[in-house]
Amino acid sequence: MKLLDALNWRYATKKMNGTAVAQEKIDYILEAARLAPSSSGLQPYQLFVISNKELLAKIQPIAMNQSQIIDCSHLLVFAAWDSYSLERIEQVFNYTTAERGLPSNAMDDYKNMLWGLYEPLGKEWQATHAAKQAYISLGLALAAAAEQQVDATPMEGFNPGELDEILGLKELGLKSVVILPLGYRDDANDWLVNMKKVRKPIENFVTELK
Repeated sequence: MKLLDALNWRYATKKMNGTAVAQEKIDYILEAARLAPSSSGLQPYQLFVISNKELLAKIQPIAMNQSQIIDCSHLLVFAAWDSYSLERIEQVFNYTTAERGLPSNAMDDYKNMLWGLYEPLGKEWQATHAAKQAYISLGLALAAAAEQQVDATPMEGFNPGELDEILGLKELGLKSVVILPLGYRDDANDWLVNMKKVRKPIENFVTELK
């Protein structure tokens, strides 16, 4: 399925039918999310994949009781670092240099420059910056899901603090930022399923400066 065809096919599914998504399709979506670009290659977020129905039932009330939470096949939780630290940056760069067969100190200058920029900006800025990187990963997950003809509904309508508590994210230095149910549309009961897809006309969306 071509990407633009896939993106025209997808929509924010309002009602899912509970059918399980094949593991190979889930793996494909997760790999697309993993391969997403991020600032300085830090990938300051983790992805939690939930299919346990009891756990999904606990999450639904703190997600505005949206039915997709319990009717989906899998729920993806994008959880970003709550802050940057020199140790976190070093861990990523040490792994990168090892994987590339470089000397362990090959990225020291860049690492120190980066931490010198991030540290003075404070933890609130750092958490916001990390969350923005997670959204890039979300975008590729959405595109990959559409390519696999798996329905997906990005959601910010949940209580992050309560979800963090349920999943024990605070202890991991993480904050949930966005969630993504994956599944299949319930054609008979989703009011949006046959609605025309509407986006701004290209001339109102793109401004070319030549």
